[in-house]
Amino acid sequence: MADPRVIVVGAGPAGVRAAQTLVEAGLRPIMIDEGRRDGGQIYRRQPEGFARSYPQLYGTEAQKAKDLHDSFESLRPHIDYRPETLAWNLTAGQLHVVTGGERAAVLPYDSLIVCSGATDRLLPVEGWQYAGCYSLGAAQIALKSQACSIGKRVVFMGTGPLLYLVASQYVKAGAQVAAVLDTSPRSTRMKALPALAARPAVLWHGLKLVAMLRSAGVPLLSGISPIAVTGDDERGVNGVRVRDAQGHEHSFECDAVGLGYHLRSESQLADLAKCQFDFDRPSRQWLPRIDEDGRSSVPGIYLAGDGTRILGADGAEAAGRLAALAALKDAGRLHAAGEMPRLRERLTTMDKFRRGLLQAFPWPHQLASQLPDRAIVCRCEGVSAGDLRTTVRDLGAQEMNRAKALCRVGMGRCQGRYCGHAAAELVADAARVPIEEVGRLRGQGPVKPLPMSMPLAVGEHA
Repeated sequence: MADPRVIVVGAGPAGVRAAQTLVEAGLRPIMIDEGRRDGGQIYRRQPEGFARSYPQLYGTEAQKAKDLHDSFESLRPHIDYRPETLAWNLTAGQLHVVTGGERAAVLPYDSLIVCSGATDRLLPVEGWQYAGCYSLGAAQIALKSQACSIGKRVVFMGTGPLLYLVASQYVKAGAQVAAVLDTSPRSTRMKALPALAARPAVLWHGLKLVAMLRSAGVPLLSGISPIAVTGDDERGVNGVRVRDAQGHEHSFECDAVGLGYHLRSESQLADLAKCQFDFDRPSRQWLPRIDEDGRSSVPGIYLAGDGTRILGADGAEAAGRLAALAALKDAGRLHAAGEMPRLRERLTTMDKFRRGLLQAFPWPHQLASQLPDRAIVCRCEGVSAGDLRTTVRDLGAQEMNRAKALCRVGMGRCQGRYCGHAAAELVADAARVPIEEVGRLRGQGPVKPLPMSMPLAVGEHA
């Protein structure tokens, strides 16, 4: 019997562990990764020629990063690894890819394991379109891949663990952090402690990050409401204005701002595969439906890692291995499934912690309804909050794809990755309907922009 053709999308923690599991079973999977090197976002490798140590790059996660990188290096002779390759479309049994922006191919598969990771979840604030505004992920990439800060004096604003992690990484690198501004009040974190205690070591690490920032003299404000990023079109950002929990206004001078409110799953490929989605109320977003082992609603499609549930790097590794075991089992290549119950139990614990984080650092959806009409919501297309409200109230667009068609929100280069969730909240508020009734932006190929000159491929290239 011929070996099944298996493709793994993503070379982060989930993808590496999935590929490792397949190789252990005697298969040679194809691994598609958009990045130049393996590791994903959290364990992003520095460019060749850089010589920073693992502790410098990854802090307390240094050994985990090294273990993942070492595992990948041992896999390379046994997999068909294709870096700098974008999986841009998906049709029945075929993955459409382009390498280096110019070499296209259509890859047939029997099983597809999508480990597509996540991107920043963002909430617009007046002035966020000015030069100098970055997502937390982009700020982290600048530090890891270019060894530079996004500015001379940086404010980090948003909520969630990544806010404190990136700020602490900047402090450790010697950058000047003007403030860390969190929309979540301290009271929500106290209430979430029982759920967060599901992973005490991770909780303790988070507390140490906050303590480190305090000891470095970085102002930390909780329960804030963003007012505006100040600046102008010519010179970019020059400050941030917020209101604290007592209603007092604060201003911080800066030349760069890092924004982020947790993460959002990169689920476009699952959407193109016609997988079913469910509304996840704790995070107020639509997520692909999976069973306990990572099977999607479409046979042959397996989903793992942050592209499905935001469980962190440890959770992604466990989910990647479990999804690969499920694929092997379905292909009749797994004869002993004793490890699967342990992985399921581990992921259940991590999902409890995920829910605790969402309780501790809630997505501040109410801030969308407070945006002034002049505030830009969709930076790609220049759609303002007023434009979107007019589309809802005057044109009757109470569903996201209808609003997109009428005012172009989410139709630009990022295809709604950065504005889609906030736009949905604004539509729901203007229409006075529950957020789940607004729906979600439908994925379309290409999932990211491609050159118009790129020839379409009709088969697999060597």
